Amino acid sequence: MRRILLAMTVVAAAACNQLGKQAFQEPVVTLSDVKVTGVGLSGGSLDVVLNIQNPNDFRLDATQLHYNVLVDTMPLANGTTTQRFTVEGKKSQQVHIPINFTYAGIGAAGRSLMNTGSVNYTVKGDVTVGSAVGLNVTVPFTQTGRYSTLGGNSRGD
Repeated sequence: MRRILLAMTVVAAAACNQLGKQAFQEPVVTLSDVKVTGVGLSGGSLDVVLNIQNPNDFRLDATQLHYNVLVDTMPLANGTTTQRFTVEGKKSQQVHIPINFTYAGIGAAGRSLMNTGSVNYTVKGDVTVGSAVGLNVTVPFTQTGRYSTLGGNSRGD
């Protein structure tokens, strides 16, 4: 009798896990804004704002976020943040990522910014979220835009 009960429990748990995976929808991660928050002689700082939309009926708990910021095609900054945040079911949450950078390695992009007043950028990475149904999923994101010293930020896709 115990073996039958144990077998039924294992089958029920596997079925629930499979149903949870089928019901799970990946969150949508988009770039909301990039702001230059500081500029110095050797580098500066950015505030990258991501919008994370949860299409599920249950909350998602983010545990980790990897990012890469490119100016034109030159790497500007990269890293990982373990700042935890929660996105409630059917809601969106903005996440601010403070990024420090140095000017080394972005000579051409820097010259473009100085000469034309604008530069293309790309923010890409992935965010790892867990859910109440026991799933952990890593969702990639990539978005591009153009930063102008006159008009601020404009995003592409």
